[in-house]
Amino acid sequence: MYTLSYAIEVNPEGVSPVLNAEQVWKGLEMKAENAMPFVPGMTKCEMTERKDNIILRDITFAGNDFQERITLHAPVQVQFERIGTGGFIQNTISESEKGLMLAFTFALPFPGTEPGSKEEREKGESMRGSYVGAVGATLKTVREMVSKGEL
Repeated sequence: MYTLSYAIEVNPEGVSPVLNAEQVWKGLEMKAENAMPFVPGMTKCEMTERKDNIILRDITFAGNDFQERITLHAPVQVQFERIGTGGFIQNTISESEKGLMLAFTFALPFPGTEPGSKEEREKGESMRGSYVGAVGATLKTVREMVSKGEL
């Protein structure tokens, strides 16, 4: 299973508006319900069920179809679990010496590749830009929504 963690400053110098943890959390919750505005490369996102802090949805990302179970650990973490294929993605809000951070961790298998193999690492690295880009795109969308008074 290929794993990657990446953290981004929520409010690097010069950004406006400055976001607080509550706004970032609300954005992550909205992303869990419908990731299309937040994740470049996602072409389908249909919520099939919501009960308490659990969401089930069908997505198409980078041309691949997945079912996901999303667990909302308010107000700090959203965990996306791939049903049937294994693996997970987590978005976590935290404080650091640099201020508010949004961390992203994923651990995903690549069917048809040997776990720990060079091929698995290459496939994972080929997806790195998409997943890391999704973190920045999420914050950009939240910032735009706050600017427009939508969040």
